[in-house]
Amino acid sequence: MQDLLLFSHANGFPAPVYRVMLEALAGHFRVVRPERIGHDPRYPVTRDWPHLVDELCARIDGLDLAGRRLWLVGHSLGGYLSMMAASRLARRVAGVVMIDSPLIAGWRAQLVRLGRCTGLDSLVMPIRATLQRRRHWPDRAAVHAHFAAKPAFARWDPRVLHDYVEHGTRDDGDGARELVFQREVEHRIYRTLPMASNAVLARGLQVPVGFLAGTRSRELRHAGLDATRGLVGPHLSWVEGSHLFPMERPEETAQAVHGMIGRLDVVRGRLHEDAPRRHATG
Repeated sequence: MQDLLLFSHANGFPAPVYRVMLEALAGHFRVVRPERIGHDPRYPVTRDWPHLVDELCARIDGLDLAGRRLWLVGHSLGGYLSMMAASRLARRVAGVVMIDSPLIAGWRAQLVRLGRCTGLDSLVMPIRATLQRRRHWPDRAAVHAHFAAKPAFARWDPRVLHDYVEHGTRDDGDGARELVFQREVEHRIYRTLPMASNAVLARGLQVPVGFLAGTRSRELRHAGLDATRGLVGPHLSWVEGSHLFPMERPEETAQAVHGMIGRLDVVRGRLHEDAPRRHATG
C-alpha cells in the first residue's frame, strides 16, 4: 500500500502548476493536494496564518489514511504550512519535507517585522511585485508570451510554463484570461508571514523534517540557513536552481523529495524504536 503525500503549493502558484513534479512522485506515493490555498472564505488569511493551517488540517482530517503513513511536503508557503500542521497533528504525520521554506529568525525576523511598517520586507519577499502583477490577457498566447519573456519564468521547464498558462490563469467569462491566484490574497499572505511562532513550533516538532534548498535561491540567501539547520540537522539537500526550482527542474525535485522521505523514514523508524526504551527508563 502506497504512503500518502499531501503537497502544498507556494504562494501565487496553484497546485496544478506542479503537475510534472507531482506525476513523477505519483509513482511512489498516492498524491493529494489543496488546489488554491487562501481563497476559501472559511479560512481567511490573517496574521501568522492560523486559518490557513486550519485549512490544511481540515484537508488532512478528510483523508482516509487506512493504515497509510502521511508525509507532508510543501514549497515555500506550503512548506511552512506543512510544518505548522505537523506541530498540531504529530501522531498522524510521518514527516515533513520543506522545499525552500527557510525559517526566519533573529535579526532577520526583526527586519521583517520592521519592514511591515516601512516596506523593507520587500527585501525578503516579492511584495511590491505582487501588487503590480498583471492579471488580464486577451488569450493563452498572450499569457505565454508575457511570462516567457520574464527571466524567472524563462528558466522554467517548458511543460511547467504550459501548465501555468493553462492552470495559473482561467477564462474570465469573455474569452480572455485572468490570474487564478488573486494577487490581493498573495499580497496578504506575504504580509502576514509567521516568524517567531514558527521558530517556537520548530523547536517542539515531534516528527522528522527535511529541507530542500535552491542553490541560487534569493529568498534563502536573505533569510539565512541557521534557524533551518537547527530544525533539520543533517537532513538538508541542495537542488540546482532558484527559489522556484520545482518549476525549473520538476523531475529532479521529485527525485530529491523521494530521496529525502527515504532518509526521514529511517529517522522515524529509530524514533519509534527508541520510544519504548525511553518510556521504560523514564
